[in-house]
Amino acid sequence: MNVILLSGGSGRRLWPLSNDVRSKQFLPVFQREDGAYESMLQRMYRKIKEVDPDAKITVATAEFQVPLLKEQLGENAGISIEPCRRDTFPAIALATAYLRDKQGVNEEDSVVVCPVDPYVESDYYEMLKKLADRAKVSDANLVLMGMEPTYPSQLYGYVIPESSEPLSKVTAFKEKPDTKTAEEYIAKGALWNGGVFAYRIGYVMEKAKQLLGVADYQAMFDGYADCQKISFDYAVAEKEPFIEIMRFGGSWKDLGTFDTLTGVLPPNAIGKSIMDEYCENVHVLNETDLPVLAMGLKDVVIAVSKEGILVADKERSSAIKPFADRIMDGEQ
Repeated sequence: MNVILLSGGSGRRLWPLSNDVRSKQFLPVFQREDGAYESMLQRMYRKIKEVDPDAKITVATAEFQVPLLKEQLGENAGISIEPCRRDTFPAIALATAYLRDKQGVNEEDSVVVCPVDPYVESDYYEMLKKLADRAKVSDANLVLMGMEPTYPSQLYGYVIPESSEPLSKVTAFKEKPDTKTAEEYIAKGALWNGGVFAYRIGYVMEKAKQLLGVADYQAMFDGYADCQKISFDYAVAEKEPFIEIMRFGGSWKDLGTFDTLTGVLPPNAIGKSIMDEYCENVHVLNETDLPVLAMGLKDVVIAVSKEGILVADKERSSAIKPFADRIMDGEQ
């Protein structure tokens, strides 16, 4: 199995633990069975290898993240470096060319693309393998993974399948809706678009030639700054008439806020902390050597790093980004 992990974006929603250099996928917050902590990136990489020990994994990322990637995955990790940010289609096209031209993967082979930072269990990684296998033999040019929605979310795009079968053709893509519209989509059997899909390598190389003017890794890398900024969904998926979708009903969480992150962390504290007996539903994430003392708090997250200290009501923690923007941009 060939896998491209998209490792982009900034880390401002989980400030002060993450920032523009160290995004959330690098935070060592998940405890393994042996007691050691690992990051989202390390967990994703390890779980894929458990499903397919021979999986060829390439991380598409910016150059400034490369030292952290090598520190967490080792010097031999496959890395497709984006010279600058140009949205998901150029990033995916460059990583696909990297697989073909630098890793020697055949154009008829398939590749699965997925974000590096969802919190998922073993059935998700098994589904990645099924997605890759289906893309090899399907007449469809794209095979998507559609997540069964658990509520009418405004945070995700939706895909409407032709039927409720485990594998179906795609009828339509829908942009992120309001709650009422999301309810209407779900009533029609719509699935969340989690940004996970598979294709044969030659297909995306042909799209790169059409849309970017090149289909060679080095030429694409050298001219990357001139590439059009465009998403994969807009450039390819929404215009492709031959798409299938595989239904996924397992657990799938985007850990983009402290509320969702602490919801999957077993211990109440990571790092030095002391809580009195009156604390209820309090999480402390402390990267410093100084202890945190929490007394009489309820439904609160406390995050401490050398960048700063955050104390927030868990339900309000999703609102941190505007404040983090002001701090990190030097306004405070």
